[in-house]
Amino acid sequence: MISITGKKWLEQKTNNNSIEKLKQDHNFSNILSKLIVSRDFDQEEIFSIKNNLNLNNVFLNNKDFKQSVELLSDIINKKENICILGDYDVDGSAATSLLVRFFKSLNQPFYFYIPDREQDGYGASRKLFEKLILKKPKLVIMVDCGSTSIEAIDFLNKKKVKSLIIDHHEINKPFPKANAIINPKKNNGYIKYDYLCATTLVYFFLDLLSKKIKCNINLNNYLIYVLLATVCDVMPLRKLNRLIAQNVLKNFNIQNNLAFKEIFNLKNKKNKVDIDDLGYLIGPILNAGGRLRKSNYATELLSTDDLSEINEKSIQLIKLNEKRKDLEKNILDNINFDKIVNLDENIIIHYDPTINEGLIGIIAARLKDHFNRPSIIITKSNNVLKGSCRSVFGYDIGKSIKNSLDENIILNGGGHNMAAGFSLNEENLTKFKKFMSENFLKNGSLINYNFCYDAEISSSAFNKDFFNDIKKLEPFGTGNQLPIFFFKDLEIIKTNIVDNKHISSIFKSKTGFSINSIAFNSIDNEIGKYMLNYKKKLNVVGQIKENFWNNKKTLQLTVKDLIL
Repeated sequence: MISITGKKWLEQKTNNNSIEKLKQDHNFSNILSKLIVSRDFDQEEIFSIKNNLNLNNVFLNNKDFKQSVELLSDIINKKENICILGDYDVDGSAATSLLVRFFKSLNQPFYFYIPDREQDGYGASRKLFEKLILKKPKLVIMVDCGSTSIEAIDFLNKKKVKSLIIDHHEINKPFPKANAIINPKKNNGYIKYDYLCATTLVYFFLDLLSKKIKCNINLNNYLIYVLLATVCDVMPLRKLNRLIAQNVLKNFNIQNNLAFKEIFNLKNKKNKVDIDDLGYLIGPILNAGGRLRKSNYATELLSTDDLSEINEKSIQLIKLNEKRKDLEKNILDNINFDKIVNLDENIIIHYDPTINEGLIGIIAARLKDHFNRPSIIITKSNNVLKGSCRSVFGYDIGKSIKNSLDENIILNGGGHNMAAGFSLNEENLTKFKKFMSENFLKNGSLINYNFCYDAEISSSAFNKDFFNDIKKLEPFGTGNQLPIFFFKDLEIIKTNIVDNKHISSIFKSKTGFSINSIAFNSIDNEIGKYMLNYKKKLNVVGQIKENFWNNKKTLQLTVKDLIL
């Protein structure tokens, strides 16, 4: 079925025998069994639906973690100065903040630095370390970066500065000659955890370190940072990440986190923190600093308990995020989406030298979401091209960028399965496009470009019992998305424009059942046009959510698409 937005929608294929077995073995409903099968839950994930699992440190006997603990405990015992270098996104900021809070609790000498993406470029570099070692650190800890920084680590070794890398980006042999490296992609016995972000790795590392040095900091208070980074770095909410998310959402009290509390107060939010708040409210606000040349703001906010500083940084970051939204809209308005459709390329590569370097990642994400294809946005900065990539499941964009670095096509770069960044000389742009297209043909065969809904349901299923049944698979997010349903033959009986950009409506089925709905940011697109003007019956693709308003929870259908 082709929708009014040009998307081809199909029902997600599932194995009926597997569905029946789940129903028999666990007494699950048909829809719950179908969702479990389509998401390919393993036995532990299925067990967790009805049972509470303990969150244990899975790296207790891992030699990379042991080596790193020994390295840092020795530095701490000697009270030697430590430099923390974190990436400028939420994962880097949250990981750095965990270390900052840990070292503060020990009165350990340290300082941190979050690079400016325009001034310092991506990741750890020799040029950056030439500046940072002026404060005479004995150890540099790189979080969410460093896996490809061979030259930079060689420089530290020459200066007799020790180094520790805690990262989850692509890494190839020969590894950087750091004193210790924690990275699942080293394939050193824990590659099955390559879906963890850097903040998660830092959390489990500090858990082991605190036991080694008998530190009494309660790291559980900051497990929310792990979930925040997991969501914002588009890591799958599956397996260990799912267990972490369940633990956090069950136990987190926003009153105990001053930064989150202040952001909620400033945005007039009253609900309990959920995944959407992390991904669509708090995350973008924290990321705004890194996008618009205030890269240290997020780390400063997350690592302080000073109320005046929290208020000041929160206000500044919210203002930066509003500016980011305006800039983003202007950029998207100037992109010819019809031209991209007509090109019909497997991987979207869009070059515009005028795009703000700090926004190329989010623009790539918008194109990826719209076209369901890997997307790369490239701009020009300081006579060099800078690119940011976002991918879909089935194509490891981080590995592809690393391969292009190995072929000397790009100057530097790195990433993970779903996102990557790089820089290259302008004369290599055509060569880069050709390489990525060919690389995709070799490695992107698993991608399904169709948009899938989970099941067709009747409007009578739009009720609390049905919703509570599918909620058993929470938390929803990357790798375990909120189910998408297909509703047939609905009629729009009432519409209302909200905040000059959203459209609230009431659908009515042929049996007389009413469904409250919202189509976000639809006022200027095809969905909005039909919602406001179409009088005949239509089919609706959407997600059932709880709407919290005036201390009341009601069910609401979030409209994803319309099919005539």
